[in-house]
Amino acid sequence: MDVAGRSLLGHAIDSVPPSVQLVIVAPASHIAEARELAADAVVVVGGDSRQASVAAGLAVVEPGIRTVLVHDAARAFTPTEVFERVITAVVSTGGGVIPVLPVIDTIKRVDGAAVLETIDRSSLVQVQTPQGFPRDALDAAYRTAGAEHTDDAALFAAAGGVVTSVVGDPRSHKITTPDDLRRAELEAIVPGMDERDRRAAQTRTGVGIDVHAYDPAEPLWLGGLFWPNEVGLSGHSDGDAMSHAICDALLSAAGLGDIGSRFGTDDPRFAGAHGDVFLAETVALVRAAGFVVGNVAVQLIANSPRLGARRAELEAHLTALVGAPVSVAATTSDGLGFTGNGEGVAVIATALLSDVAT
Repeated sequence: MDVAGRSLLGHAIDSVPPSVQLVIVAPASHIAEARELAADAVVVVGGDSRQASVAAGLAVVEPGIRTVLVHDAARAFTPTEVFERVITAVVSTGGGVIPVLPVIDTIKRVDGAAVLETIDRSSLVQVQTPQGFPRDALDAAYRTAGAEHTDDAALFAAAGGVVTSVVGDPRSHKITTPDDLRRAELEAIVPGMDERDRRAAQTRTGVGIDVHAYDPAEPLWLGGLFWPNEVGLSGHSDGDAMSHAICDALLSAAGLGDIGSRFGTDDPRFAGAHGDVFLAETVALVRAAGFVVGNVAVQLIANSPRLGARRAELEAHLTALVGAPVSVAATTSDGLGFTGNGEGVAVIATALLSDVAT
């Protein structure tokens, strides 16, 4: 997987301290690529499990090496100082060492959907890599391993080894989901970005525009509300130009295309569908992509309807549908163009999204 034009493995290699033997364990399908990325490394084929892969790497460690660190390339932006911290601790303690971060979320034990109890998080930590060990002791632990373990520290402890911890680093997060990749892109582009700047960089805006002609044969639905005694709008669905413009703004900000590609006119499910349906589906797509909606601003350009007394009702309805503040304004085009001639309406919407990780 590429991040900012380079593979995760390439970024991970950058963090490794100088003057070490580097061993890369990779799938057989990626051996050539791994060798291109690290010409000075020893590259070997891994096994069917993490444990088997680490064993394959240990088998080619040079005889003179006394301390071994095992690291996940998925933690591609682990700072070099974490490697050095672990190495120092292994040398000073003579045992296994793992970098950790405190657990900040409340942890519950569940059985299916039932919540059974709250776990005391004060004694819990998040475990990261690289994990470090005395080479001879780690070799011995692997030779006697009789069960699969989720990390090397567990295997080392099962063989009687003592494991201690050092402080990890938030930049050593494991890249697993699309949201993790977005965060990694920012870290690759702006190393050392502080939290305020990261939040700002992960804010995204989108613009949506929709136009519909008046149709006296149709009822008017606008912003998810029914407007009695008003001329309606033509369209495949209910012609709700305001809801459609908001959908386009949200999809644009999230990089998810537009309402036409997501809910095309050839899809019978949306024939005659109200704006509420499109908004609910769009918000679900945006959230699934890892974003939350900050706010939406809407501008109606039309001779009618006049928002007037229904503006507060309209904003409250749209805010409930979007799950974030929606403000609505209206204007005319002073008799110019199709809106000024009373042929139809135009709606412009802007949306602000932020990454869930922030």
